[in-house]
Amino acid sequence: MNISKNKIKFIHSLEQKKNRRQENAFIAEGHKTVGDLLLEGFEPLLIVHTEEWKSPIPLPSITEIIQASAEDLKKASLLLHPQQVIGVFKLPQEQHDFLGSVAEKEIVLCLDGVQDPGNLGTIIRTADWFGIKNIICSHQTADAFAPKVVQATMGSIARVKVHYTDIPAFLKSLPQGTPVYGTMLDGTDVYHETLSTNGVIVMGNEGNGITDEVRKLVTHKLLIPPYPADRKTAESLNVSIATAIICAEFRRINNVNNS
Repeated sequence: MNISKNKIKFIHSLEQKKNRRQENAFIAEGHKTVGDLLLEGFEPLLIVHTEEWKSPIPLPSITEIIQASAEDLKKASLLLHPQQVIGVFKLPQEQHDFLGSVAEKEIVLCLDGVQDPGNLGTIIRTADWFGIKNIICSHQTADAFAPKVVQATMGSIARVKVHYTDIPAFLKSLPQGTPVYGTMLDGTDVYHETLSTNGVIVMGNEGNGITDEVRKLVTHKLLIPPYPADRKTAESLNVSIATAIICAEFRRINNVNNS
């Protein structure tokens, strides 16, 4: 079955945030990412696939399904090398009210202006690896459902909930005593800090770090020290790498404390 020019145009239109919001839909590509989204209960609106692709679950009857040739799939794809399947899924409904109580019990990531799609996708994938289920993003952070971000998550977007809100207002609404960690150059060495099993970890913009307004609400400043400390080194770490190091240390120290 051929895929129409209008359908290709529709798929390509979802590369733009305004169209994703208008259509309440986003694109995912590849058997891993599409498969994970299906398995986690995301609602598929359109599936375009080659003969080789097999769905991991029975597709809902309301889903439009188009079996296409590899050539037609390439026309519809946003990738240089398409991977058997393109899925258009309904955007998940955002919820914010419960996040304060979540931070009382577990770790929540907070991204203050992370703008690079690759960095955001890698951070979502990292959160998934370390069992962090919720990420709070400022409105200045890249859109988690942009195609480049979804692709970079390698399926983790299916398991990690990403929420957009006003970060200072969210931090001010946290239950009293909830720790708010932030990575800063004037922070305490993370390898010598007492880290909790709950709270918020704030990571800042690639170039400017954490904004001044959010910085004032951080209760525990953390530093990832260079090694050795007395030599000239890179000015800073990539934010996705820094996030991975911080998350790993939180999990390591709490595993040690609980063993």
